[in-house]
Amino acid sequence: MTAKRTFDVLGGLALLVVLSPVLAAVALSVALGGAAPGGSVLRRRTVAGLGGRTFTMLTFRTKSPLAALPLLLHVVAGRMSLVGPCPLTPGHRECTGDGRRRLSVRPGLTGPWQISGRSELPWEERELLDLHYVDHHWLGMDLAILARTLPAVRRRRAARRPERVRPGRFA
Repeated sequence: MTAKRTFDVLGGLALLVVLSPVLAAVALSVALGGAAPGGSVLRRRTVAGLGGRTFTMLTFRTKSPLAALPLLLHVVAGRMSLVGPCPLTPGHRECTGDGRRRLSVRPGLTGPWQISGRSELPWEERELLDLHYVDHHWLGMDLAILARTLPAVRRRRAARRPERVRPGRFA
């Protein structure tokens, strides 16, 4: 087992234990909130993993960053990594030709695309970030990306949230 895989397993297990109350609360919230058609609180999507092997990726049926919490199960199981290229469907153009080299590593829960303004980036730039990661990744880079992930997610949430003005106060 490589250092990266050991880090993924230990980090994924630790996060699952610490976040298990949050996982349960989100699942209950989705189930009670009616956002679960047919009773399923999970969304399923087929993605290409290591070596192009496909697997069914599970996320909660919510639009919050908490939707990604079930991905920790894939990290522990070895289908994903804590840090890696963005998971894509098997037929995606980035999984073919030169982009196929992205399949030489596990897709990640987070990655350079996540901390670099994922939705604001042009597609080509995101593709280049992923391929740069594939060609140059090491455990130190993973740690740096993990350290920048939570602040990046918070910044995006704050940018989407309209500023509230309290009664009796002027903006």
